[in-house]
Amino acid sequence: MRTPLVAVTTALVLAVPATTATATPAHTRPVTAWLTTGDQANLLADRTDLVGPSDAASPTIAVDPSRRFQTVEGFGASITDSSAHLIAKLPGRDRRTLMRELFEPRTGLGLSYLRQPIGSSDFVAGEHYTYNDLPAGRTDYQMRHFSIDRDRKEIIPLLREARALNPNLKIMASPWSPPAWMKTSGSLVGGRLKDDERVYRAYAKYLATFVGAYARAGVRIDAITLQNEPQNRTPDGYPGMDLRHDEAIRLIPLVGRELRAAGLSTELLGYDHNWSLHPNDGGPADDPANPDYAESLLDDPTARRWLAGTAFHCYSGDPERQSRLHDLYPDKDIYFTECSPNQSSDPTTTFSDTLHWQTRQVTVWGMRHWAKTAIGWNLALDPSGGPHNGGCATCFGTVTIDPESGEVTPTAHYYVAGHGSKFLRPGAVRVDSTAYAGSVTGVAFRNPDGNIVLIAVNDDWGAGEQRFNVTLGARSFSYTLPAGAVATFTLR
Repeated sequence: MRTPLVAVTTALVLAVPATTATATPAHTRPVTAWLTTGDQANLLADRTDLVGPSDAASPTIAVDPSRRFQTVEGFGASITDSSAHLIAKLPGRDRRTLMRELFEPRTGLGLSYLRQPIGSSDFVAGEHYTYNDLPAGRTDYQMRHFSIDRDRKEIIPLLREARALNPNLKIMASPWSPPAWMKTSGSLVGGRLKDDERVYRAYAKYLATFVGAYARAGVRIDAITLQNEPQNRTPDGYPGMDLRHDEAIRLIPLVGRELRAAGLSTELLGYDHNWSLHPNDGGPADDPANPDYAESLLDDPTARRWLAGTAFHCYSGDPERQSRLHDLYPDKDIYFTECSPNQSSDPTTTFSDTLHWQTRQVTVWGMRHWAKTAIGWNLALDPSGGPHNGGCATCFGTVTIDPESGEVTPTAHYYVAGHGSKFLRPGAVRVDSTAYAGSVTGVAFRNPDGNIVLIAVNDDWGAGEQRFNVTLGARSFSYTLPAGAVATFTLR
């Protein structure tokens, strides 16, 4: 396994400093340690040289592979319309190199899960769109005018390329809005689904038609949700819809039956929103948002029958909410589907802040609370956080692409994802481990070949470096993590 190091032309720069402490190949060493620090002195660097003997004075993370929890399905981001536009515009050789670096599991990052918008989100290079946009006053309940032609130009070729590089890649999809003619607002921005059975059935057909069209275009969709952030009632100039939980319950069986009637095995996930209510979810006192939306879906027997699980975002609340839902419905999966990295108020701390917070909240605690996936947001954005049409003005991608120079730069999220995706293999299972060792918190996994992977982050900025031990049965070692730093350990 190598650290990401790409610099094939002056136009494509994914230069990642690497420290290799020993000539012994990683796959033959009993313990390896890969480190990223907030000062960027180490970026997924092999720092096995820092592994030492167990220290009786230090706290310990004990790993117990006999206690197993959820199977992990992957780490990733989204090839949004904006991301696809930037990547597709790279010269052919540079684009292929970048895609290999992101998706190839042996020599690259090995990203293994993508969440794709169904139609446009706020991150679109141009106007908002769906796959069945019609002039005002027209309808198309049978989807005769449905077309994914826009996506065929840039998005679909990149999805096919990503899956060719990583055949184990999974893809889920989420709509930001139905076509405007289905909505009370007559607009992709805001509004609700019309209270008309023909519209509900048309929307179910729309979603199933999307899955089928993508399949025929060579892109299998493994799961879908009904609505991105269904309680965000005030989207900031970008597609969105207020979908109440009772409306979702009405829609779920219609979508499920449409998928099965089309011979599609795509799973349905519920909710796709934050751990707890966000200020944008608010409503008048006589029409509040539902703080227990996810539970409400699974409480309904008909909806529960069709739902494979529930999806969460990071923008409000705490991942402990996932465990609360799992305890109520342990047979339903938990997915974590969106957490965009954002610029810090102090730009000089953006890298270190993102590395620490996202590793802690999304990777470590998201997965300790049953998440099968850890997904960011845009795979690529330009240096100003675009192109976008409404929505987030401070978001950045897994990589930044300068459309003028063609330079590609990895961001903190590249390393957040890489600390999982480079080391976990298909079929990896979370196993039991001590939650904290001093200020270090971590999460452990067992790969199908029996190797153990431990991802750890020094969670306390004020504590400085933290020395700690790791034990696995009779084996043990110690390590010192700088404040805010992230390490992945592999134990054979």
